[in-house]
Amino acid sequence: MKKLFVVLLILLVVLVGVVGCGKSNVEEAEGTKADEGKEASIKIGLITGTVSQGEEEYRAAEAMIAKYGSDVILHATYPDNFMNEQETTISQIVSMASDPAVKAIVICQGVPGTAAAIDKVRALRDDIFFIVGVPHEDPLLISEKADLVLETDNLARGKTIIELADKMGATHFLHYSFPRHMSYELLAKRRDIFKAECEKRGIEFVFVNAPDPTGDAGIPGAQQFILEDVPRQVEKYGKNIALFSTNCAMQEPLIRSALNEGAIFPEQCCPSPYHAYPNALGIEIPEDKAGDVDFILEAIEEKITEGGGAGRFATWKTPANMAIIRASVEYAMGVAKGEINGFDAAKAEELLAKEAGNIQVKPFDKEKAPNFLMFVGESIIFGE
Repeated sequence: MKKLFVVLLILLVVLVGVVGCGKSNVEEAEGTKADEGKEASIKIGLITGTVSQGEEEYRAAEAMIAKYGSDVILHATYPDNFMNEQETTISQIVSMASDPAVKAIVICQGVPGTAAAIDKVRALRDDIFFIVGVPHEDPLLISEKADLVLETDNLARGKTIIELADKMGATHFLHYSFPRHMSYELLAKRRDIFKAECEKRGIEFVFVNAPDPTGDAGIPGAQQFILEDVPRQVEKYGKNIALFSTNCAMQEPLIRSALNEGAIFPEQCCPSPYHAYPNALGIEIPEDKAGDVDFILEAIEEKITEGGGAGRFATWKTPANMAIIRASVEYAMGVAKGEINGFDAAKAEELLAKEAGNIQVKPFDKEKAPNFLMFVGESIIFGE
């Protein structure tokens, strides 16, 4: 009887242990599934330009999709003719926000209609975190609508670009733009700084109205104008004329024409070794070199030197808009996962520096727009 009692006691202990372990394992498995479900439910909306309007931004979007998957990064492009198709841009953003799994939306460039789109989304949901890169709308307006705004420091570039042009021997500085861009506060202020800096350094400032790529002639018409006008300007002012344009689609013909005519090209509108240089110079980037900044810098320098432009062409060492998109998506993921609590200037700067290297960051306005952060990167003169 005593032996039977002992046996039963042992069996009872074993059963309790098994049941206890089984319960723990089930709970652990359910917890893991819950965590996986929580992770899988996170989606980030991403709006960029098309390949023709901003290939750099489009490629940056592809990189983020490759990292997180197309089921997590929902990517759409705003229309090339975004000025006349603002409703399309608005509907794309609102459509993304209709998915309850979307926790944040990144928009770069922040073309006209972005602020209105954010307003429409806010009326439906107040839990989406908005990050806008390279805004086209009023800085104070967009900083009020979005949670975080990132932009190159166009005002500081008003000085640094002229410094570069002067260093490369420019006697004239030609600024291509059009009324729509000159209605943007930051671009207009930078133009005025260009003029003032040119006057200080004894450089003649020249402004030329170019066709708006969103106009009737479209991007092809604007590009053709550059190809035809640069030779005229070089003949008029000489080879020591520095060329600059405010539009992305104009950069490729501008670089090609500057090299062909022997002019100076200090920087693109969106400074980056990937922006327009490869296509303008006929550089093919092997698949295994995608994202290899050192490779593209060396390839550009070789082409520029071969073309006789050594010391007369420059850009930033790191891609500005690519850095903005990559840093923005990482920030958005941090917010979605609860790792970043709202606007955090230090975190934004940290993520930007990780993507863009040695940068200088400052707010557009510390009091009125502290969440509007602007930065300037390092420059490189090819073949110097």
